[in-house]
Amino acid sequence: MKIKSAAFVMSNSKVEKCPNEPLPEYAFIGRSNVGKSSLINMLTDRKGLAKISGRPGKTQLINHFRINDNWFLVDLPGYGYARASKKDKKTFQKYITSYFEQRKQLVCSFVLVDIRHEPQKIDTEFMEWLGENGIPFCIVFTKADKLKPAAIEQKVEAYIQELLMGAWEEAPDHFITSSSKRIGREVVLEFIDGINQQFFKENPR
Repeated sequence: MKIKSAAFVMSNSKVEKCPNEPLPEYAFIGRSNVGKSSLINMLTDRKGLAKISGRPGKTQLINHFRINDNWFLVDLPGYGYARASKKDKKTFQKYITSYFEQRKQLVCSFVLVDIRHEPQKIDTEFMEWLGENGIPFCIVFTKADKLKPAAIEQKVEAYIQELLMGAWEEAPDHFITSSSKRIGREVVLEFIDGINQQFFKENPR
């Protein structure tokens, strides 16, 4: 998939105010320091589309970006950032949950995890919640440039095996990425393109 256009549409905290268009949506979510903004900019080939901040947790709203005029990329607030107040975390959690439960246009979510770390409870519990609620998702391992190839393979295999030892009978699809090295860009975009083709086949405009 070639990204011909990528434009910011809106930010809001209420799912009912999200764009009312019959286009497929892909939500990106993860821990606040996982490199989400950098990944979004790399995928869209737009350096400043998603704002990158030195302070984790900057994204605090549901952000919609229209891509190629036929799908939405949705940047959701990160979770698990220690400096966010309990009140803020509760507020974020409420509208994130509402988004996933109510947004009919959502066709797939990408849960970002830092490939360098062991499985974090906050990530695996969120994945279980998505699974229990029938919300399709994939895992995106970020920051692959920080490890050597053998270590990448080892980390991913260990992560998937831990999931399979838990609540999962089958592992979710996963992608290995690096924003700085542009690793995984084409694979992720091809995956999205495949879903889009099926979506428009079933929902012709």
